[in-house]
Amino acid sequence: MTRPFRFAIQAFSSPTRKEWVDLARKVEDSGFSTLHVADHYLGPGSRIEGTGHRVQAMALIPALTAAAMATTTLRIGSRMACTSYHLPTILTKEMATIDVLSEGRLEIGLGAGWLVNEYEGLGIPFESAGRRIQLMRETAEFMLMAYGSDAEVDYHGQFISSSGYVAVPRPVQKPHPPLMIGGGAPKVLGIAGELADIVSVNFNNSSGVVGAGSISSSTEDETAKKIEWIKEGAGDRFDSIELETATYFISVDGRSEITADAVSKRTGLTLDELKRFPHAAVGSVDEICEELIRRREEYGFSYITVGDAHLDAYLPIVERLAGT
Repeated sequence: MTRPFRFAIQAFSSPTRKEWVDLARKVEDSGFSTLHVADHYLGPGSRIEGTGHRVQAMALIPALTAAAMATTTLRIGSRMACTSYHLPTILTKEMATIDVLSEGRLEIGLGAGWLVNEYEGLGIPFESAGRRIQLMRETAEFMLMAYGSDAEVDYHGQFISSSGYVAVPRPVQKPHPPLMIGGGAPKVLGIAGELADIVSVNFNNSSGVVGAGSISSSTEDETAKKIEWIKEGAGDRFDSIELETATYFISVDGRSEITADAVSKRTGLTLDELKRFPHAAVGSVDEICEELIRRREEYGFSYITVGDAHLDAYLPIVERLAGT
């Protein structure tokens, strides 16, 4: 099944109330489907230097709430809430509350966590990948169980044990707000295929930083493998899953401040490789639109997220492809 395109902005750099509200309203007015907020807490300094990651200005839960209150049609989503950073029972209530306050516009994205320096900076143990992934799985299962029942819920897993939990408020969206699970490794994507409504196909950042390994884990061949891992987890339900991915490297001819040559040097990819790289958008508006259509046919990606710094440059692509 070919899904129509929709697009999201991932926000990092709005440090004041006015800037945040203005961004949310601009995203809504510009034809984007969704405003995504990540779940990172490190400020500028030694902990984040060398990780390859940006500083995120606003914390996830209050930022989503404020965006919901400032808009009327824009969907809002966590991309991704790190399950190591939140008590699952509390996060379940917080997300339901945001769905109510937004009148049913929330998308819940969950991830297992990967940024080693952030765990250390926050004083949170960086458990093995297997343990972090299991916690993510249990959080997703608990949420789905709690949102799907009006009765008391008992859940007992390896990391989550809750008895007599009743989810209030009840989410507006039925049976629950869309659940997104994201990552780039086989186990995470298999679980995503099994449980999620939306699967976010991302870098494999198992090294704990964004770097050369992130790029090499996301070539055309590696991305095709990721789709197969999702299919293995999904089985018969694969066609019901929406596939999302992020475009991190963007140079739109005549609109972007960064040149294609600069992006090429940053990634280590040739211009030809960059144009087909699943997480890049390089070239003219026509070329980028044609490439996105090709990727939808090749991988199934219909839901595309770009960073807030690229909103204006990317807008012609959204105007042309959204809803088609």
